[in-house]
Amino acid sequence: MVNFMPKLIFDIETVGVEFDSLDDKSQELLLRFAETPEDIEAVKEGLGFSPLTGQVVAIGVLNPETAKGAVYFHDPEGKLESKENGNVQYIPHKTEKDLLKSFWDASAHYDQFVTFNGRSFDAPYLMIRSAIDKIKPTKNLMTYRYESDQYGKTIVHLDLLDRLTFFGAVRRKGNLHMWCKAFGIESPKSKGISGDDVAQLFRSREYLKIAEYCFDDVLATEKLYEYWEKYINIK
Repeated sequence: MVNFMPKLIFDIETVGVEFDSLDDKSQELLLRFAETPEDIEAVKEGLGFSPLTGQVVAIGVLNPETAKGAVYFHDPEGKLESKENGNVQYIPHKTEKDLLKSFWDASAHYDQFVTFNGRSFDAPYLMIRSAIDKIKPTKNLMTYRYESDQYGKTIVHLDLLDRLTFFGAVRRKGNLHMWCKAFGIESPKSKGISGDDVAQLFRSREYLKIAEYCFDDVLATEKLYEYWEKYINIK
């Protein structure tokens, strides 16, 4: 009897707060090692990498069994309406709290979560931002890093970057673009947008573009997961 295990592939996009909105002490701590104008700019541009100085602006999800997906994205002005494109729904939310709640409501129906670099970034970011927004997650995405399914145990969070690099043991881990190119998968970066552009797109109110880029990352992660299952994951 096959043990069916509902899976959800997901990816997030984030942006930082305005540097000037931070209190003086926080600004001082963030700039303590910045020595040049370029260093200062790098600090300001990097605020979105931490859940302490950033926020989630899009979460893309995909059920690989049904090929149906969704993107919960932040539309602060509340002017956009839900949009459907094939099997994907783009659902705007006026606040980060609302989009996080939608993600956790959907996550409650799944047993396994698949990401690329999710242990280092997406999972802790989601759980910490949820705590800040006073939302209780429906699943624990920060499980034991070395969990294995060889004894019939479900791997709750399968981080492809972790697995493909032997939990970071390899010298150069590579990013999603490089792994996609190696396996002949269309890279989401080939369309002219990368994660570095998300902050500017958000400032320009291009919220739907962020959502579409986020789902492209999810699709690339799905293809990479297929390679993992077919050629690498030996049970």
